[in-house]
Amino acid sequence: MSKHTDIPAQSQDAMPAHEYKMDPPPDYMPRHPGVGKLEGKRAIITGGDSGIGRDVSVLFAREGAEVGIIYLDEDRDAKETVRLIENEGATGHAVQADIGDRAQAFDAVRELAEKMGGIDILVNNAAQQWLETELDDITEDHLRRTFDSNVMGYFFCTQAAADHLPEGGTIINTASVNAFKGNAALISYSSTRGAITAFSRSIASQLVSKGIRVNCVAPGPIWTPFIPGTMPAEKVEGFGSQVPMQRPGQPWEVATSYLFLASSDGSYFTGQTLHPNGGMIVGS
Repeated sequence: MSKHTDIPAQSQDAMPAHEYKMDPPPDYMPRHPGVGKLEGKRAIITGGDSGIGRDVSVLFAREGAEVGIIYLDEDRDAKETVRLIENEGATGHAVQADIGDRAQAFDAVRELAEKMGGIDILVNNAAQQWLETELDDITEDHLRRTFDSNVMGYFFCTQAAADHLPEGGTIINTASVNAFKGNAALISYSSTRGAITAFSRSIASQLVSKGIRVNCVAPGPIWTPFIPGTMPAEKVEGFGSQVPMQRPGQPWEVATSYLFLASSDGSYFTGQTLHPNGGMIVGS
């Protein structure tokens, strides 16, 4: 795999940032032929326009799923994700919504459920983060925006999807390595990821009697639009070098964890967290 030195200095003045502006583009293409692990399944993926969400969308499509994505305002990236889904021979849908708003989240999930005739898999993945070097600089508005996106959106989409998920349905939530080790420069973001880890374990206990599995994926440093959208240009160049593998992960290297948990391969997993993080040892 390429080392971090292949990534030049860059930044974007947007959050969420845009994948089509990244250099080099994230590597999202699956590595193996599909074998029908999700044949006939219907999946909703929030934040499916780019980054990890895009790769999960493409991989699920390759494995036979119909995929609906929910995105905030990245129209160009969302259209590209739908194109990639359809290139895999699957049906793709995209709905624009701010999932931190309960009404919008419920409307988006309902619209996709109607288009697909139901929901079998929900991937809560959409999130935002900002660099924070001083605790006192984190404003109430900033903190609420982060929690609305990263925590409230997960709650709302899960509530909206719950009535549609059948026995055998799955929910997969994106957390972060920062939920386990903390991050002094990403305080609000790390706090939301810790909340999602607890949320996942709690609803896993509640929904297990209904035959619905709930799990988490906690990625380490992955080359996604989060990075140029969060970090100063001069720090992006060394991104990922701190992990034992000395490089950032690519989205395709994370998406396989979601496929495992969504398919029958993960049938004995609920309330658990997978850690694709380049070798960092953290408590699970």
